[in-house]
This record gives sequence, structure tokens and C-alpha cells, in this order.
Amino acid sequence: MIMLYFSATGNSKYVAKLFSKNTNATCHSIEENINFTQLLASSKTIGFCYPVYGSRVPKIMHDFVRTHLFSLKDKKIIIFCTQMYFSGDGARALIDLFPRDYVKIIYAEHFLMPNNVCNLFFMPLASKKWTDKYMAHTQRKMKIVCAHIKNGIIKKRGFNPASQALGLIQGAFFPFLEKWAKKRVWIDSDCNHCQLCLSVCPVKNFANENDKIITKNNCMMCYRCINKCPQKAIAVSLRVKVKKQYKGV
Repeated sequence: MIMLYFSATGNSKYVAKLFSKNTNATCHSIEENINFTQLLASSKTIGFCYPVYGSRVPKIMHDFVRTHLFSLKDKKIIIFCTQMYFSGDGARALIDLFPRDYVKIIYAEHFLMPNNVCNLFFMPLASKKWTDKYMAHTQRKMKIVCAHIKNGIIKKRGFNPASQALGLIQGAFFPFLEKWAKKRVWIDSDCNHCQLCLSVCPVKNFANENDKIITKNNCMMCYRCINKCPQKAIAVSLRVKVKKQYKGV
């Protein structure tokens, strides 16, 4: 059994690693430079863990699944998604990438994790007290999830009609938001040209041109760059100066 994850700022990585610790499953980021085709072929049960964006699968995970679709046929699939408040059918959304009856979903669950959006005043970062509460709840929940999977108990969070309806409403706006946000990355004068953003961006949205950091209009709103920039010189979605960054869990 393997667990594959995409994690922008640490939340989904935490959940994936926690699952692996409890089950002895092999754990890999989909950003690693390894032979995933061979890894998938040798595994019967495959877990996917990712953050949900507007109740939808992030582009990088979407592209990964599509690329390796052939290797996933007839596999048993576990789906974990991390969310800030609620995501409707964020875990169920992954199955839209597969043909009908292509894989067997044996478990799907949502995990509530701290907010990593650090430049919107109406979405404040969690305090240490609340972050600790999130982690304690996630740890308890993961023990239950692992016990269910071990005992063959199938649970599919987000697959019921109400969750799907909520996900449909949220997801309907996401393509427009995604398209709008692609070009909404700003770099201010505090940038010291350290080029960290070039190495951490999962979609290679930054480039060094004539000793200046520029963007390629390909942002996927993961907020990794804005939370890691040493100078707090990057703004995403809204041109608001970052005061406090999310450092993960």
C-alpha cells in the first residue's frame, strides 16, 4: 500500500505521513523525481491525499492522475482531502478523473486543517492553540480511519447527494476563479532576488529574467510561494501585503 500526496504548505503532507505512520504504508510526494509508473504497478492499494480548492482536485494532482491513468486501472483507492472549513464532495471529486468502474474506492475522508491563506483579512491564520486542536482532532480521526481500513469498513465521505450538491455549487465557480487567479501574482519592491520562489513553485510559475523575478501567469493558488518568501514580497489573488505567514504543522 502506498500513499501519494500533494501538499502546498504542509497540511496534506502531515495527513499523508500520519496515515503512513499508522499503517506502515510507503509515502511519496507526487513532486518527487521517481518512477511512479513502476511504483503504481507494484501496488494493489493506492492512497491519494490533497488539499481541495473550491471542492475540486488541485491541478497538479489532476494532471498526475491523468498521466498515470493506465497504471491505476483496477486498483483499490483511498482518498484523503484536507479542507479549511468544508468542501462538500472534495474527496469524491477525484473519481471524476477515472472512467466508470475503473477503480474501487475503499475509503474517502475529509480532514479539517488550519487555514494557509495568509493575505485575506476575513480568513485569519489559526493561533497555536487552535492549530494544536486541529492536530489533536486529526490524530484521533486518523486512528479511527486506519482501524476502519484494517477491518474492511468502507466509508465514503462526500459521496452522499447533499455533499455532492454542495460541491457542485462551490465547484461551479472554481474554473472561473482558477482562470482569474492565474495572472494574479505580484512581486513587490521588497524582493531581494533570492529566487526561492523559482524552486518551490509546483507549477514553475516564476522565472529569472534580466535579474528580475517575473511570473508566467500559471498560478494554481497553492499559496506556497507567499508563505515561504523570506521578504514577504509576494501577493497572490489579492494585492495585499502579507504580515504573517503560515509555516505549516
